Amino acid sequence: MAGTSMKDIKLRIRSVESTRQITKAMQLVATSKLRRAKERMENSKPYATVSREAVMAAVRSCAQQDTPFVAAHPDGRRCYVIIAGERGLAGGYNSNVFKAVAAHCGGVPACVLPIGRKAIEKYHREGAQLLSSDYSRVEGLGVGGCYKLANDLIKGFLDGQYSEIFLACTSFHSMMAQEAVIEQLLPVEKTEQAEIASCTIYEPGAAETLQRIMPDFIAGRLYSALCDSFASEVAARRTAMDAATKNADAMISDLTLKYNRARQGAITQEITEIVAGAEE
Repeated sequence: MAGTSMKDIKLRIRSVESTRQITKAMQLVATSKLRRAKERMENSKPYATVSREAVMAAVRSCAQQDTPFVAAHPDGRRCYVIIAGERGLAGGYNSNVFKAVAAHCGGVPACVLPIGRKAIEKYHREGAQLLSSDYSRVEGLGVGGCYKLANDLIKGFLDGQYSEIFLACTSFHSMMAQEAVIEQLLPVEKTEQAEIASCTIYEPGAAETLQRIMPDFIAGRLYSALCDSFASEVAARRTAMDAATKNADAMISDLTLKYNRARQGAITQEITEIVAGAEE
C-alpha cells in the first residue's frame, strides 16, 4: 500500500513539474515582450493626446449645427470597438473587459467590432452582430489598419448606422494594475478644458478642419488603445504565470514532503517486519 502511494505521489510531482516548466517559459516570454510593449505604448500616447486636444478645440469652436460629429443618431445602433487578448492565461484581463462592456451596454441592442481572438470568439458565441472578424491579432494591427478602421467607423456614424461609438480597452497603470475602461469616440463630447479654441483661427473653418482631422484622431486613439491593451495583456500574463509558477513550487515542495514521509513509513515498516521475523 505504501509503495502504491509513493508511486502516485511521484507521478503527481512529475506532472506538476511539467506544468511548472510551461508556466515558467510563458513568464519568461511575457517578460521579454513587456519592455518592447511598454515602449510602443509610451511612444503612441503623445500623438493621441495632441490630436485629442486639437479635436476638442475644433469642436468647441463649432456651432452645434456646423458638424455632425457632436450629435448622436437616434435611429442607429450603439457600436462597441472591443479590444481583448489573442490568448488566455492572463488572469482576469479578458473577462474584465467583457464585464465592463456588459455593464455599460445594459442590454441595449449594439453591434460589436471585436479586436483580438478572444473577443471574436466571445461575441460570435453569444450571437452578437459582428462588424468584422478579421482582426484576431492585436499585436499585428498597425497604424494602417487603424486608419482603415477609423474611416469605416466614421462612415458608419455619418451614414446613421451607429448612434454612438464606444471604445472598450484596458488602460495600463503599472505592472500590477490594469483597468478596463469604456471611452466614447463619437459623438465627440464638448469639454470645458479646450480653452485654446478661443484664440485659434481656422481656415476655411472649424467644422471643415474637424472633418479633416477626425480620421487622424480616431486612428490615433485606436492605435494608442491597442498599444495600451497589449502592454496590459503581457503584464497580466506575466503576473498570472509568475503566480502559477510559485504555486507549482509550493505544490512540489508539499508533495515532496509527503513522498519522503511515505518513503520513511515504508522503510520503518520493512525494518519492523525484519525485526519481527528475526525474533521468531
